[in-house]
Amino acid sequence: MKIPTRINFAGLTERLAEAHKDDRGFLFEYEVYSFLSSLGAETPPQCQLIQRGEIPSDESIMAIPGEKAVLKIVSPTIIHKTEVGGVRVVDKEPNKVRSAMRRMLYEVPENYARWIEANQEAAPESYQGLSGEALVTAISGDLKGVLQVQFMPPDSDAFGNELIVGLRNTREFGTVLSAGLGGTDTELYAERFRKGQAIVAASVEMSDGDQFFELFKKTISYRKLAGLTRGQRRIVTDEQLIECFSAFIEVGRYFSSANPDAPFVIDELEINPFAFTDYLMIPLDGLCKFSLPEKLAPTRPVEKVKSVVLPDSIGVIGVSTKRMNFGRIILKNILDAGFDKDHVYVIKDGIDEVDGVKCLPDVSAVPEKLDLFVVAVGAPMVPDLVDEVLESGNVNSVLLIPGGMGETEESVDRAADLSRKINKAHEAGTGPVFLGANSMGVVSHPGKFDTWFIPENKFPKSAGKPYNKTALISQSGAFILTRLAQCPQLEPAYLISMGNQNDLTLGDMATYFKDVDDVDVIAIYAEGFKDLDGLAFCRAVREAVLAGKEVIFYKAGRTEAGKDATAGHTASLAGDYMVCESCVHQAGAIVARNFTEFQNLVLLAQRLNSKPIRGNRLAALSAAGFEAVGMADSIESDDFSMQLAPLRPATQQTLTNLFQEKRLDSLVTIRNPLDITPAADDDTHIKAARALCNDPGVDAVVAALVPMSPSLQVTMDNVADDEPDDGLVGRLKELVDSTQTPLVCSVDAGMLYEPMVRRLMDAGIPVFQTCDMAVSALSQYIEGRLNATRIRG
Repeated sequence: MKIPTRINFAGLTERLAEAHKDDRGFLFEYEVYSFLSSLGAETPPQCQLIQRGEIPSDESIMAIPGEKAVLKIVSPTIIHKTEVGGVRVVDKEPNKVRSAMRRMLYEVPENYARWIEANQEAAPESYQGLSGEALVTAISGDLKGVLQVQFMPPDSDAFGNELIVGLRNTREFGTVLSAGLGGTDTELYAERFRKGQAIVAASVEMSDGDQFFELFKKTISYRKLAGLTRGQRRIVTDEQLIECFSAFIEVGRYFSSANPDAPFVIDELEINPFAFTDYLMIPLDGLCKFSLPEKLAPTRPVEKVKSVVLPDSIGVIGVSTKRMNFGRIILKNILDAGFDKDHVYVIKDGIDEVDGVKCLPDVSAVPEKLDLFVVAVGAPMVPDLVDEVLESGNVNSVLLIPGGMGETEESVDRAADLSRKINKAHEAGTGPVFLGANSMGVVSHPGKFDTWFIPENKFPKSAGKPYNKTALISQSGAFILTRLAQCPQLEPAYLISMGNQNDLTLGDMATYFKDVDDVDVIAIYAEGFKDLDGLAFCRAVREAVLAGKEVIFYKAGRTEAGKDATAGHTASLAGDYMVCESCVHQAGAIVARNFTEFQNLVLLAQRLNSKPIRGNRLAALSAAGFEAVGMADSIESDDFSMQLAPLRPATQQTLTNLFQEKRLDSLVTIRNPLDITPAADDDTHIKAARALCNDPGVDAVVAALVPMSPSLQVTMDNVADDEPDDGLVGRLKELVDSTQTPLVCSVDAGMLYEPMVRRLMDAGIPVFQTCDMAVSALSQYIEGRLNATRIRG
């Protein structure tokens, strides 16, 4: 339902402007209530500010409604007032109010001083280095007074009946809205409850009020507020929540760092909590921090990414004539991949040719415009070389191989200087795009070139071999290398090592590949996003998903230790993982939780992207009882929930006939998962799997193969032999090709039957090492596909 909001943006801007005139980047609590009144969606309590030194009259105290008076200390530095005695509820009698107010003005500074001395790392900057009476005096001097607030008793004091709603400006994704269990224990709830149960978050640019409400409905908070738990009654309407979320989203978009016309940027706007009285949403506390907008960085000409992945000409600098250095390896790999030697140039003065490739003194001497210029020299030489490239006007894209360009403290200034030069050229509409620095290179099967600095005796090359319609984009080149070593069948069309993102970003690459016809799957390993590039990335993901592509995403730096590790790797800026995961998932990507899961999801996307996903009803079969049980145990997690499909009567009858024919009817019980016992031969496996695939109530099938079963034809002696077309693998391929139902296999047999696994994979059938891994990967993939279907409408 689309509920109109009644937002007074002029009034909101005026309130921020008044605070800015006072040299403040925040609003006091009473100003937050006034700010909320301009949103049109809330019911702020009545209040009055009793300034320090002021003696409130009986009339002014009694003018605030309610049987009691809520008193709150007002200070620019004290955020958590309750912990230091900064919130008190007293009878609304003038003398009691005045007495409590005076006591607070003296006791709160002393309490806060003790808290700061015990938590010095959390002390506000203005109090750092102070202690004792000096600290108390400084805190006291900052007190503005006491706020008397209308006492509005909530309908219920039960757990879960307070709501937190907040906006936060993030560096990568712009403004994000979050909502969930409110109150003083909000942080504890977020830590202790399962993912998505306590707090949910979304980009305001990618969601509206209705969409955010659907996300919020999955939380414990909604179940409590809507009276869906035992002993609870509804205390707020769905329409009120949608109106609240819609208003916050509109305000978040308007006062956003991503809005070039924003008069101010709201860095944080949080109401914690909203309480509920007679179907009114009452904000009981709030904060707002804001700042002036900063100039947005210039965008990169994304169309020039084509020169990076499909160049017509390539130049290389840094090629040695005496040894096989990185530059020489890169040159060899370019030629070995089949790129036309007549359009390859080595930039090297005083030499005629290297490995049959013409050498030229500088980029200006190249007889055609270089589409791609590969820089394989030391980092100290890069700044001057970039000047030469920019002055020449003869290059469309540059690949920066060297490290030492921002991933270490010593190289930060060099990287910043490089970025300034590049951005200046972009602002002028000139100059190439730059990939890297600290990039391992690019491999492009469609472009017939390989600029990796990995020699063939370290990693086999795949030029001329079949490849998948996939773009694998990674900030870590080694991540690409190890995934392909683990699973050569992934073999993407494009392999791009992003490195430090000194210029081209993950968002730029996703924006380019969303429109590339020969890419169905975009797979991304990210360590961090540049400013607002997370938002650009999510927008590109959404467009890719709407165009029918699949996006698989993994974000490193999930923990504090992980963030620290990524910072020393590719000069990444690792942000809040929960926000990143939420935004990317809502854009339509399938988010992997670990490396193996990422690899498995890419494999499934490549093999199953042409298969329809109708729902989440799973059928499974195995010749081992433990696998049947294990698959049933693996259908649920925090990230997905599958159902075991009830088999239709016709399917049950087909299976009954099969097992009677095979004389297995006394051994096999018809149920899902199906344990067909070790006595089942090749034919039984195929016909049982086909019956499950043909069941209209089954959306996907897992076939757990146990090659050690005595009735299967495969043995350790013949596993490496070429199998006849009517063997198990051939018949499984025939089944997979003929059915629209996704089918995956597991072969839990270790290295003994690795050749069988390879034959299945080469036949286009996804194979996993264990049955639980197969169920988990398939379940998460299906959940992602269903999410993409919802996005497409």
